[in-house]
Amino acid sequence: MENFPKDIYTEGEPDVDTLANLGPLTGMAGIWTSTRGLDVAPKADGPEKKAYIETYELQPIDAQANGPQLLYGLRYHTHILKPDDPETFHDQVGYWLWEPATGLVSLTLSIPRAQVAMATGRAAHDAKKFTLEAVRGSLTNGIVSGPFLEYAFRTDRYTITVTINDNGTWSYEQTTLLTIPGQAEPFQHTDRNTLKKIGEPTPNPTALAAAKAKGG
Repeated sequence: MENFPKDIYTEGEPDVDTLANLGPLTGMAGIWTSTRGLDVAPKADGPEKKAYIETYELQPIDAQANGPQLLYGLRYHTHILKPDDPETFHDQVGYWLWEPATGLVSLTLSIPRAQVAMATGRAAHDAKKFTLEAVRGSLTNGIVSGPFLEYAFRTDRYTITVTINDNGTWSYEQTTLLTIPGQAEPFQHTDRNTLKKIGEPTPNPTALAAAKAKGG
């Protein structure tokens, strides 16, 4: 059981500078790209490996308060293509969130295949590697799918491990555990990529306002 405060209404005082309060997410802020992603997906005749091109944008948001809880985060959009094909291969939006008081890292995700999820994990403020997990049926880090996906490619578990690399890149490895009709064992749908920065983040609105007020 979490040690929550009795006063659930009084809000804390956030720092206006989100970029200075992202903890382990600090190395992910900005605009990133890679042409070396690898996807291993289920097909009728067995696993299929596909290379992919990814553009991943993560921009800081103003601090969010749930009563006394303070969250600092990044709003993100990742867009993925297959080489030499303009059709979108994967599109995903959501938030990466960090709670300094508890070390909780949360990832919310939504994809236009009628599926949403929230994965969570713990990390130290200066962690360079951390893992988050979502589990079907959980009320706090769960997975919700539309009727067809629930029937044909049921997602039972999702894990993602992020590594902040010393050379300024960051990497992820993720596994989506799928239950598929007619298959005796769950299928491990995997994706991995290493992303290189191509653009700096834009400070969150309150940080921009504070800088403007100081004449910055």
